[in-house]
Amino acid sequence: MNNIEERLAEEKKNIDSITAPDDLEMRLRTALDRAPLRRTKKTVPAIWTAAAAIVLFIAVLGTNYPAFAYYGKQLFGFDAVISGTLQDLNDQGKGQPIEEKMTLDDGTELTINGLMTDANQLILFYTLFNPQGISEEASSSIFSPARITGFLTDSFVETGISQMNDEHTEVKGTYTFEPVSPFAKKLTLQFRQQLPGNQMKDSELTFAYDPNKAMQTEVKQHIRKTLEVDRGTINFQSITATPTMTIIKGYLSIDNFDRIRNAMDGIELIANGKPVAQVGSGSQSSYTGMKFDIRYDALPSDLESLELVIKEFVGYRKLDRHISLPSPADQPVLLEDKELWVKKVSATSRGIEITIATEQDVMLDGVSIEADGENIPLNTTLNQYDTKLPDGTILKERTLLFDTSVQPEQLIITGMHYMKPYNRNIEIPVD
Repeated sequence: MNNIEERLAEEKKNIDSITAPDDLEMRLRTALDRAPLRRTKKTVPAIWTAAAAIVLFIAVLGTNYPAFAYYGKQLFGFDAVISGTLQDLNDQGKGQPIEEKMTLDDGTELTINGLMTDANQLILFYTLFNPQGISEEASSSIFSPARITGFLTDSFVETGISQMNDEHTEVKGTYTFEPVSPFAKKLTLQFRQQLPGNQMKDSELTFAYDPNKAMQTEVKQHIRKTLEVDRGTINFQSITATPTMTIIKGYLSIDNFDRIRNAMDGIELIANGKPVAQVGSGSQSSYTGMKFDIRYDALPSDLESLELVIKEFVGYRKLDRHISLPSPADQPVLLEDKELWVKKVSATSRGIEITIATEQDVMLDGVSIEADGENIPLNTTLNQYDTKLPDGTILKERTLLFDTSVQPEQLIITGMHYMKPYNRNIEIPVD
């Protein structure tokens, strides 16, 4: 017994010399408060139990303190809604714990679990819990974020993802917002919650924010390169790479940019000779023209080279094609290197309808029909949807409506917008 007491006295000195993280006590108390009480039969003398507990505590704090801090800072329970880069950052303990709670009007408990922040975005981790159950419809309406405000901060929501548990009592999710100010010390989440009768209530939740825990920018460079395309120019202005994401920003001055869906998909970011996954893009009008951004995954940590490859982008080609009607529905008509299927020509109460199919990236321009010696322009396009050829090729099918009841002899197409190969490279310094 004397040996045990001497060992405890010696280890007490060691414990006194160890400094735990400032927030360790709070986390341990929170975990203990949430843990269910269990009654167990004691069969070991109290002094042996105390000795074992102290030795275990010393082993954790003294010989493996970094691991203890690592698990203490990780945001748990979000594996189903994050993956890839965000999962890696969470595994590294990069999240900033918040654990701020609020009870919503329907009794659901909202918890802001934590944040990840950098110069490109803020990612908010949240939990909704209601032991009475949460319906699929209510999971998105009872908590609908709009923006985060604070000192020099007015950041709008951008995207969100969530998943409900099997019992329909808990929802875990994330929302991404525009980046917040590095000078803000408190942030206010502004959101709406749906009340009975489809009424909406504006609500807010304020929590402390430590900008010193924001992740640092890894690459920030001016690009300032302009590329000429068929109907205008693309001006690449800058690149900002952070641990969560890489953003290319610039300006567009292009007449037909909005004629093709996902026009930015053909712009690749190459790091160390390998493409970086593109995760999204957007554009909006401004007084200087149309601003755009293209978002990619995070860059590799061992970055050696970086370049933009404009593999393809929106182009325009003059055609002046006259296609005899009706044409064989099972044989395509060539528009240079693109294919057009005329699938059906019919007279309806609305007028002449011509159902066509093209490749996904083709938008026809200057469409009309010739009927009884008269040129009749396209009135509108109806019912666009995707269809598939036997070889698996996905086509864009739609119906062209012309304001006439006269059977047409020709379909006239003066041009087409399409994804044109450019294959231009822009090197970006990484030093």
